[in-house]
Amino acid sequence: MKASQARFIADAEAGSLLHIDLGALVSNWRFMRDRAGDAEASAVVKADAYGTGIETTVPALYRAGCRTFFVAHLSEAVRARTVAPEATIYVLNGLPPGTCEVYREFELRPVLGSLDEFEEWAAFCRAQGQKLKAAVHFDTGMHRLGLTVAQGLNLKNDSRLKDFEPALLMSHFASAEERDNPLNRRQIEAFSAIRQSLPGIPCSLANSSGILREEKPHFELVRPGYALYGGNPTPDQANPMRPVVSLQSRIIQLRTVEEGEGVGYNSRWTARGKRRLATLSIGYADGYPRSASSIGVSGEATTRGMAIVADRLCPFAGTVSMDLIIVDVTDVPENDVKRGDLVTLIGGELTIDEVGRRAGTIGYEILTSLGRRYARTHREAEF
Repeated sequence: MKASQARFIADAEAGSLLHIDLGALVSNWRFMRDRAGDAEASAVVKADAYGTGIETTVPALYRAGCRTFFVAHLSEAVRARTVAPEATIYVLNGLPPGTCEVYREFELRPVLGSLDEFEEWAAFCRAQGQKLKAAVHFDTGMHRLGLTVAQGLNLKNDSRLKDFEPALLMSHFASAEERDNPLNRRQIEAFSAIRQSLPGIPCSLANSSGILREEKPHFELVRPGYALYGGNPTPDQANPMRPVVSLQSRIIQLRTVEEGEGVGYNSRWTARGKRRLATLSIGYADGYPRSASSIGVSGEATTRGMAIVADRLCPFAGTVSMDLIIVDVTDVPENDVKRGDLVTLIGGELTIDEVGRRAGTIGYEILTSLGRRYARTHREAEF
């Protein structure tokens, strides 16, 4: 085999194992579909399907009945098209200049978020003599992408709407997970005004948290993302979603350190009394955040990262380095832990939301940072 060829990573060779439960993924999509009422439930599969892999996630969701997918980049859309030839695929980040032909070739739909993109797509369709489909994105409060509300209300008189087929009008909640945030109501009202101004075109506003809001702003299509992968769309309540991702890492060495010994880069963690430490074959190069480092004196350290070792929650010791994490396993009976054992970094009580919280970030970042050095295994969905 040539050195440049990709090689399957066997479980026994891997430093860490990432398990993806496609059955749970499909169950989560069906949960959101059922709560969307008469609206179509799409799936957001950007960022390589939130780290779970477009090539495995999209086919599983398509077999479950999902027919519309959203990605961020054109390259992701081409990958999704390869595994879902009949699906409707939208590209959220819009229309990069000069890429109209790629959209036409792969039957993809740009989400037009500015008048410049609007003009380029309309001009391309005129030149081709084809009314190709696209979505139009409106900024109702995020101030990130999209035509302004005023621009949206003026579109009804824009002749360029006749050059292509506006297949979807959409906006995006800024704070859907915050039940009492008044911005949610303002966004619903602004988007409803645009919808009334451009009747007859399907509309979409609700993300994962938006689907579960009591106002039910479902319109004709909803766009669940994070919740599909096990994230909690209602952070002030129990998580209704099933976990999709679990991560285990292998212990590659066990050692004992004495009172006062410093551990890890710059000795930022210090042992109080004799401590037993396990070194794991994972680090920030694998997407586990350096911000999960544990700093200070054992027992009093600012402890962020944790691992489940032999059913016990054990704190990190020292700085998360590029390829290694050290865990304090002093409280685990010696006979219950040995070199080669797998310990849990995501799973059980260490949900993606909890791992994100401990690292001072969010579960979204944990998911989308999942590395390529893992041996990946999948539990197939049943249909």
